[in-house]
Amino acid sequence: MTYCLGIATEEGLVMASDSRSNAGYDQVNVCRKMHLFVQPAERVFVILSSGSLSISQSVVTLLRGEFDAGEGLAKACSLYQAARTVGDCVRRVSEIDRAALERDQYSFNVHLLLGGQVKGGEPPNLYLIYPQGNFLRATDDSPYLQLGECKYGRPILDRGIDSSTGLEVAAKYALLSFDATIRSNVTVGPPIEIVLYKRDSFELTHYRRFSASDSDLNLIHSSWEQSLRRAVEQLPQIEFRSPPPEISP
Repeated sequence: MTYCLGIATEEGLVMASDSRSNAGYDQVNVCRKMHLFVQPAERVFVILSSGSLSISQSVVTLLRGEFDAGEGLAKACSLYQAARTVGDCVRRVSEIDRAALERDQYSFNVHLLLGGQVKGGEPPNLYLIYPQGNFLRATDDSPYLQLGECKYGRPILDRGIDSSTGLEVAAKYALLSFDATIRSNVTVGPPIEIVLYKRDSFELTHYRRFSASDSDLNLIHSSWEQSLRRAVEQLPQIEFRSPPPEISP
């Protein structure tokens, strides 16, 4: 299992991923799921991946080779076109590998989050790309997208995130979302990578990789738990009453 998260705000993007890859509880490895594609002053793309590691590596390898050669993502004129490019790469890998995988009862399982901006006036945004190569875009009403183990980290995002949320505050919500997920699911774990992209900057300058022992991450975890307990204790008292009498059938 994995957990990846992208948040789009008026100020820019927050992209975060865990780094745990497992094939059962006894085969746990660390593998990076965040991939950066940057042309300074021109375009920035961040891709987060979940699903089959072999498939996602194949897709990213194709994208990287084209990008380094000045093709593919390097020529996309918009984020929509970039999502099309990523979807096309997913389909190309599908044509090569899907039949062999399904013959041995393995599904063609890869999901990608693409976030970024291309110079030319379009604001930064997010796309979720499916195994079929199609995709959907984040909106003002749904400004964040998730991959993998979503349910534990979603409630705090629903309560706190909207398109006007500040970038630094959105980053804190992202880390709390990961904290909740890691607490409830052992198949998601650090290191956690997080990168912030500031609108119209066309560069990535705010990046962190948090290990399990990172003092900042542990401080956020402990501060949040203490604040949450205090908040619950300070809620209005519940007025209890006597239970109603039993009613005979």
